[in-house]
Amino acid sequence: MESPRQSPWSFNLRHLGAVAAVVNRGSVSAAAGTIHLTQPAVTQAIARVEALLAVQLFERRTDGMTPLPPARALAARVEHALGLIGSRRVTTAQMRAFLAVADSGSYAAAAARTGLSQPTLHRALGDLALILRRPLVERRGRGIALTEPGKRTARAFRLARAELEAGLTEALGGADSGPARITIGAMPLSRARVLPMALARFNAAHPEVEIIIAEGSYGELAEPLRDGSMDFMIGAMREPAPAPDLEQRALFSDQAIALARAGHPLAAGLPRDREPTLPSLADLARYPWIVPSSGAPLRAGFEAMFKSAGLNPPIVPIECGSVMIIREILMQTDFLTLLSPDQVAVEREAGWLVSLGRPPGQLARTIGITTRAQWRPGPAQAAFIAELNRAAAEPFASPYSMARDQICGPRAAGAKVQA
Repeated sequence: MESPRQSPWSFNLRHLGAVAAVVNRGSVSAAAGTIHLTQPAVTQAIARVEALLAVQLFERRTDGMTPLPPARALAARVEHALGLIGSRRVTTAQMRAFLAVADSGSYAAAAARTGLSQPTLHRALGDLALILRRPLVERRGRGIALTEPGKRTARAFRLARAELEAGLTEALGGADSGPARITIGAMPLSRARVLPMALARFNAAHPEVEIIIAEGSYGELAEPLRDGSMDFMIGAMREPAPAPDLEQRALFSDQAIALARAGHPLAAGLPRDREPTLPSLADLARYPWIVPSSGAPLRAGFEAMFKSAGLNPPIVPIECGSVMIIREILMQTDFLTLLSPDQVAVEREAGWLVSLGRPPGQLARTIGITTRAQWRPGPAQAAFIAELNRAAAEPFASPYSMARDQICGPRAAGAKVQA
């Protein structure tokens, strides 16, 4: 449960703005002129924020107030949040009411979620629409829906809320700030090796941090990322780069391999001591394939592989990105697929699936982190990203090999293993 000291709804936006103004302007008098408050009002606002946080933000001296590290951390986040909100007349109560209605889809559901009465919610949204000079909701039959300006406002408010939460957490630091939280969007290629390794190491070092993993495709995760519902997502980078509001940063490169079940007609006579040479594309095109749906980088590479050889891409009766489903279908049929070696290391070592070889180079993919543009990670997020970089730089040892070596001991060099 979130501490009241970490909840933006516990604070007055004007008071938080006063803290930021004093940090940025260098004095109470200069800040008062900027935010149109009297100097005593600014001083009182700072005192109220300090009382709620139970953290000293400024050092009081005869020649003025010197911001301490918690104030500097909070001020940067507050300024960004206020820029997203778009008006210093907006209150946290109005933000909370609007986001409750936006997320719930009705005044009744928002009232149940917040404990506020429906008349209070109606009044808050009406006042907010007047302040921002834009219609936020409209009637749709017996229900309501966000207008286009309302949708943009909801996104901006969600991002502002995330900034305020981060600022309060950073200001509290180790002073009973409660558990930090990291929300990660995980696309398929991140789940095989790098993300699990980083999660295990990070949890061992930071057991107090709550981590939430949301699995999905790029299309399913991009909008929650834009809304501020998650911190970043990990998976195959998009080419061309996504819209300007998102940024990508590479972690490692991955080369897909063609896969079939052991005993597949194309697997006869394949070498076991090295990566085989890929059969002809004409032979591969004779079999059905299971690959991700259109829009995924792997699907684009799959189609380009055949088209570059003057062949029509083979039939894809099943579109799927789930490794578990793909594995089961391959083991029971003559389907073929393309996957990362990391995703099927255990299946290959167990002898269930075999590599048919590496396709041409256009199926090399870059796996990376996608964030919102100008997103600034907090201490917990930065520490986790450092673990991701560390995991991405290390060679992969499959769990199957590790378990076998722990039980039987590592294989002697050149030793033969009987089936």
